[in-house]
Order: sequence, then C-alpha cells, then structure tokens
Amino acid sequence: MSEMAELCYHCGQPVPAGYNYRVHIDHVDRGMCCRGCQAVAQSIVDNGLVEYYRSRTAMPASGQEVLPDEIKKLALYDHPEIQRSFVIDAGEHCKEAVLILEGITCAACIWLNERHLKQLDGVLSIDVNYASHRARVSWDERKIGLSRILQEIQLLGYNAHPYNARQADQLRKSQRKKDLQRIAIAGIAAAQVMMLAVGLYAGSWYGIDANMVRLLRWFSLLLTVPVVVFAAWPFYRSAWSGLKTGHLNMDVPVALAILTAFSGSVWVTVMGGTHVYYDTIGMFTLFLLATRLLETGAREKSVEAAENLLKLQPAMAMRLQNGQQEYVPVLDLLLGDHILTKPGETIAADAVVVEGISSVDESLLTGESMAVAKRIGDNVIAGSVNLEGPLTLKVTGVGENTILAGIVRLVDKAQAEKPKIAMLADRVAAWFTLGLLIFAVIVVLAWLRVDSSRAFEIVLSVLVVTCPCALSLAVPAALAAAGSHLIKRGILVMRGHALETLAQVNHVVFDKTGTLTIGRPEIVAVIKLGVADEDYCSRIAASLERASEHPLAQAFVRRVDAGLLLEATGARNFPGEGVSGEIGGVAYTLGNRDFAQPSRGQNEAEIQAEFPGATLVWLCDMQSVQAVFVLADPLRADAKAAVDTLQTRGIGVSILSGDSAAAVAHVAAQLGVKNYHGQQKPQDKLTVLQALQARGDVVAMVGDGINDAPVLAGAQVSFAMGTGTDVASQTSDIVLLSSKLHDVAAALDTGKSTLKVMRQNLLWAAIYNFTALPFAALGYVSPWAAALGMSISSLIVVLNALRLR
Repeated sequence: MSEMAELCYHCGQPVPAGYNYRVHIDHVDRGMCCRGCQAVAQSIVDNGLVEYYRSRTAMPASGQEVLPDEIKKLALYDHPEIQRSFVIDAGEHCKEAVLILEGITCAACIWLNERHLKQLDGVLSIDVNYASHRARVSWDERKIGLSRILQEIQLLGYNAHPYNARQADQLRKSQRKKDLQRIAIAGIAAAQVMMLAVGLYAGSWYGIDANMVRLLRWFSLLLTVPVVVFAAWPFYRSAWSGLKTGHLNMDVPVALAILTAFSGSVWVTVMGGTHVYYDTIGMFTLFLLATRLLETGAREKSVEAAENLLKLQPAMAMRLQNGQQEYVPVLDLLLGDHILTKPGETIAADAVVVEGISSVDESLLTGESMAVAKRIGDNVIAGSVNLEGPLTLKVTGVGENTILAGIVRLVDKAQAEKPKIAMLADRVAAWFTLGLLIFAVIVVLAWLRVDSSRAFEIVLSVLVVTCPCALSLAVPAALAAAGSHLIKRGILVMRGHALETLAQVNHVVFDKTGTLTIGRPEIVAVIKLGVADEDYCSRIAASLERASEHPLAQAFVRRVDAGLLLEATGARNFPGEGVSGEIGGVAYTLGNRDFAQPSRGQNEAEIQAEFPGATLVWLCDMQSVQAVFVLADPLRADAKAAVDTLQTRGIGVSILSGDSAAAVAHVAAQLGVKNYHGQQKPQDKLTVLQALQARGDVVAMVGDGINDAPVLAGAQVSFAMGTGTDVASQTSDIVLLSSKLHDVAAALDTGKSTLKVMRQNLLWAAIYNFTALPFAALGYVSPWAAALGMSISSLIVVLNALRLR
C-alpha cells in the first residue's frame, strides 16, 4: 500500500503524503489525515472511550481543531441574552437546552457523545435521540458553561447548535428525500428485473436459448447491484449495529436474506445453475422500504404536530417604548416589554393583556375552534391569532420559555418513553429473530439431506417470509398514530405508558375547583363578624392569599387593588386548608372552617342555607372571627355531559376536593355523583385513591392544582387541566390543553382503540408468521411469493394503525 493510500483511522479520508499525525489506539499507532482528527482521536483515547472505534459502523466527519476565534464565538452562547432564546431554568443553578448534533452517523456516535459529556464536571444529564439527532443537556451553571460543552462536542468532531424547529424540519425533509431516493432506486430496478424475470420464467416453460438466459441473468445482476449496495444499506447498518451490541433486531434476518440471495444469485450467474433471485431481492427491498417510510411518516406526525406550533410564532414584534413603536426581532424582547398586536396578527410571545379587548384564536393549541375572549388581565399565548381589536400586551415569556416551547419539550420527552407492551414486543421480536435463525439452520440441514438442490431456495423463503417486520412495527405504528390524533384534539400525552393504561381505567376521580368548575370563583358576599370593616377584611385576605396559586386565592387578589395590599410576614400556605400570616402585628388564619378554627361558628348553617353550594372562607385572628367570605364557582358547561358519558359506560366517578363538604355535596348533586369527599387534604385524597386501587380499580385522576400533585402522581394515569399550575402539569400523564372535560372520555376511547389495534397487529403478526413458516419450510412458498407475503403483512399492520388518526 502506498503512503497516499493510507486512510485516516478516525474519519476514513486519505492521509496526505508527508503527514505524520499518529495516535496510539488499541496498541497500534494509527495514521490521521490532519491535526483535527489527531486531536479528536487523542481526546477519545485520553478519556478512556476507545470502545467507540470498536463499535462504530460508519465513519464520522473529519475532526476539527477548535481555533481561538471559534472559542470566542462559542463563548457568546454563555451570554444570558443569547441563552434567553433557547435555554430554560430547570432548577436553582440548573440550566437545560436542546441542541442539534450534526455528524451523527451511527449508534456509536451517540454513545461517544453521551459518555464523554457525562464525564465533564457540572454536566447533570445528556440524552441524545438517534432518530432526531436532538440532544437534551442540563448542566450546573456554577461548574460549567454551555460554551465548554459545545467546545467538547466540537473536539469530538461533531457540530452542535441550539435546536430550531425549522432546522429540525429541514433535517427530516433531507432524511425523507434520501429515503425516497432509496425507494426510487429499488422500485426502478425491481420493475426492470421483474420484466427480465418474466422472460426467464416463460423461457423455462416454453424453451429459451442458454446464451439468452445468461444474458438476462447478467442484466439482472447489473440492475440489482444499486439495490443491494445503496437502497438496502440502512438494513445492513442497523443489523450490524444490533450485532455489535448483542441485540438481534429485525434487520438481521433482512440483511441476511438480501446478502444470501444476492451471493447465491451471483454464483449461479457466474458459475451456472438453476435459479437466480434478483427479482426477489428487488421486491423484498422495495416493499420493506415503502412500509418503513409509512411507519416513519406516522411516527413523525406527532412530532411535527407539536413543532408546527413553534413555526407559527412570528419573527418580528411591534415593541412600545417611550411612546414610540418599533419592529424588533422577537428574540430581542425582554420580560416586561410592552408589545402591540393588531387584529389579524399572530401574538409573538406569551403575555398578559394590559390594554384593549379582543378575542383570539387558540385552536392550534387547544383544538377549540371557538375564539376566546381576552380582556385586561387575561393571559395570551405565543402563536395564537388576535381576531378583533388591537391589544397591548406585557411580555411574560419568550423563546424556550413560552408555553408552546414547553409543549414541544414534553412531547419529545413522552416519545422517548416506551409503554410495557412496546418493550414486551421488542423483546419478543428479538427472541423471535433468534428462533428464526436457529430454525433456518435446521431447515437447511434437513433439506441438504432430503434434496440439496432446493435447500438454498427454501431457506431463503423461510428468512424472507418470516421477517419479523410486522411484529416490530405493530406497537410503534399504533402509538404514533394515536399520539398524532390526540395532539390535534388538544390532548397532550406526556408519559409513554399513558395510552396503554387508559384502556384499563374503570374509575375516574375528579377534583372540584378548577376541574369540574371553571376555576375562577368570585366572592359573592362578605359577612362581617368582627370589629374590622368589610374593606379592611378584604385587604387582609388578599394580602395573605397573594402567594397562593389556588384558584380561590385569585378571587381575593382580584378584589383588591395592588396598591392597597398590606405587608404580610411569615405568610404560609397549607395546601388544601388555607393560609396564615401576620399583618400589623396580628396573626391571622384564612381558610376552611377546621383550619381557621373560628370561635363562633353558629352562623355557618344559616350562611350555607342562604348560599347553597357556595364555599365559605373564614378569616380569624387569635381571638375571634373577623369575616366570612362567600365564594361561588360555576360548573363547566360540559361537566354534566362528561360525567354522564363516563357513568353510562360503566366507569365509576368520584369527586375529591379540599373545598367544604357542603360545596362538594352541592356539585355532586348537580352532576349525579354519589361518591364524593369534601375538606380533603392532599394526603386524604391520596388515601381515598389508594383505597379505590386496593379494591382493584384502575383509577384516572383529573385535577389542576398544587394540592392535586400528590394524588395525580399516585393515580395509575392522571389528567391535568391545561389551565392548571405547572406543578400539576409536570406531575400528570396527560394534559388537556383544551380544558374540556369530555376529552377525558375521548382519551379513554383512544386508549382502548390503541390497545385494541396493538393487539390486533400483534395477533396478525403472530398468525401470519406461524402460518407461513411451515409452508415455507416445506417448500411450498417461492422466494418472490415470500417477499410479497412479508410486505403485505407489514402493510396491513401499518394501515391498521393509521385507522387511529
């Protein structure tokens, strides 16, 4: 081998003459093509990551030296103003960002990046998604900066930059284009080879010149080479990756069948023989690629549905500053900035209305086609469309800190989790593949004894006809289609197991305030019982409640101007009970009767009789009751219909609420719910929930507040209302962005349909494989018919899953 012919051990490029960049890897000095590859390889060796070179299945891009100018450029990513558009606060001193990694070519690249970055002091977690090339990284900002993380990635020979929905879309389009190219090559070649095969088959019946047979076979060979070398390449890569990691995936028998059929056919073409299988190779590859393109399309739909939300945000916004209007890039907006959104324009950032009245279209987010009225004090979300009057808005979230960006992160996280049935199907597929390979060996040995001339053809049929593609596609195709369908309805699945569990739910537990009711209670009466007047009592209550997120608290805060609030010291929130604190040297309690402990409660029955179903909140000092606030919260418009739907289907319904027993009883009577519990603390709710579970119920919990977080986490599957607190949303399995209660029943239906489709798919795959296998082993299925049968079985699985959309 000449000096120029030596290839770089890191990137595979030729090593130029005279270059002597070498790295000692696996006890051998390996040649490198440049200082960049040398630096990357040395870094990999120094960090104990030589396993990367042993397990990689494709060459990475050439290594790069991080030059001083490049380091200066990366340092810009540490700037808070730059980070504002793509970095979120994930906790105290903890930052999180989503990056796109360029140059990922195989699973070993994922392994290398994750292992190397996890070794860095300050990196808390790093997860790279092979399918999307997206990396989610979190770090402790006190120990490491983002620029150092990006620099380390670049030192490994990869490029990383902040995730952008449009770039991700371009990446998907590029991958789809490549997939279509492979299908086109396979399709054109398969069609041509099939025409030649018809000639060969007809010739075997009616007679054909031997030279013509050889000519047709050589033409078939030439036409099949692009299929084997280019179109079928993803199968080899996947199979090799699986074998290197000790995992028998479904591409192992696929690659084995293609290579075996091609090798055997080439041998017959060159040396002479009875059969060639070029037509089978073309059909097999074409149908497999087409089926997987369908499955990939279904899987990506759910991602695209969420990412499309981000694309709707405009690039520019009209900022109001010092009485002037100016268009600025959205990323230049700061929290607290005032922006003007005219009718017909898309709202650029999450914000609160400070001037104007209008209605906005939030249908893309919630699935609700009705416009939502907005007035001063209401929140609006980025991406919604202002329909009527101009709105002046105060910015509360930009870039990665918007609700839409959060939804995309949640979808990404949910898709990384697999339900139990999916993991079971993967394990079964792996064992099935192993069993298939063993069976193929037994078949070939048996036929070598019975009729050796047919052994090759029959084992090829066995490998092709029983390819476990349908088995492996059965569950992911159904999950992808169901996820896409739910997102369009405004139902966000945040946990992988949720769809599977929904199918088993036989009891639904509702919180009351903010769930069955609108969650915006208003004070309808203030009954003065102490020396303080009504106005002062309201100011005390509002001052104590302003730190609480409970919907009842907001009713007090809305009642009093911010400038009239009093200074409360030692204010403390007791979830499910009330708040306490000291104002002007006097200790107060504000909450339900048991918490506030009023010394005079003789008026409660009279008050409750006058306001049936109302919630009473007691304001007490250490000596006496100062006032009773009467709050009313109307039911949601669809609450009765939603509960009726569930009960009609035989699903048990309960209400658990921290509100007063009388208020809960009133709501339960309106809805026809017999099992209800009022004045429930979070631990009380959890106890009731566990009691239901102990008797065998599979419980879905629907809630919205912080006090619901423990019970949401304790339920087998949980729903959070889209208008609820972040804590409740983070704890739940499903978020109802539309805040429609009848979506609970719709989600249960989709869960049942999804499980049904998954079982149908698995059953079909099992029946097909175990029926086709003996026929193929006994020699009743030709290879081309096997390819057709396998492809039809996979197609049936995917099309059956697409019924869920």
